[in-house]
Amino acid sequence: MSATESKGTALITGASSGIGAVYADRLARRGYDLILVARNGSRLAVLAQRLKDETGRSVETIAADLNDSQELAGIEKVLRSDAGTAMLVNNAGVGATTPLLNSDVKKMEEMIQLNVSALTRLTYAAAPGFVARGGGTIINIASIVAISPETLNGVYGASKAFVLALSQSLHHELADKGVRIQAVLPGTTATEFWDIAGLPIKNLPTKIVMSAEDMVDAALAGLDQGEIVTIPSLADKVQWDAFETARRAMSLEKLSTAVPARRYNLGHLEPADP
Repeated sequence: MSATESKGTALITGASSGIGAVYADRLARRGYDLILVARNGSRLAVLAQRLKDETGRSVETIAADLNDSQELAGIEKVLRSDAGTAMLVNNAGVGATTPLLNSDVKKMEEMIQLNVSALTRLTYAAAPGFVARGGGTIINIASIVAISPETLNGVYGASKAFVLALSQSLHHELADKGVRIQAVLPGTTATEFWDIAGLPIKNLPTKIVMSAEDMVDAALAGLDQGEIVTIPSLADKVQWDAFETARRAMSLEKLSTAVPARRYNLGHLEPADP
């Protein structure tokens, strides 16, 4: 297949399987050249060759562990130096299903390093170039646990809440500079994530499990529709809009005041003189 004009390069982390591999397939078919990043270099090579053959796009692979500071720095350098990069898909991440009290704190620290720190550093590496070029897209894969922290492991939920908050803040800061931000909040998705997290997918009700293909297709449809936050499983968008409206209704003037709220019965306090 002969390649059409490129839409630019999309760098995708965690691209060797699951959600990341589906993003690679879909974005290549949309006309993006690819830089695929994951630890499993052999899987990346197989995927890259298939996509080259089927789409005619340029596909580069980088085998890297984003929890290794030197290897992470190498990916940051690519994002800062490659002027053709038009999209960053922050997909790499790990999860946990074990309750906090039964979890290994070292594993939790490693999860924070990948889900939060690495994602943040890659975002910081990509965003200035996007702003300078007047355009670019950052897609951050979060999870429904970002708004449902009682589900699964609390540290995992907290890491994904960070991803959601960072994405919303980035949209607020960068939208008028031509940079698009999308946070994707998948529900249970049929990937290796669950086996690695200690809860095999076969043990979950099929009615709550979405295929990775359907999840990514829905997420890209949400991007096409201009969504900042996409929840592929949520049937009624009005529910999310109401959630956001309620959050935004608590404006800064209500959340930060000179005196405590009256409901705390500290009525003797008066605002300080300006």
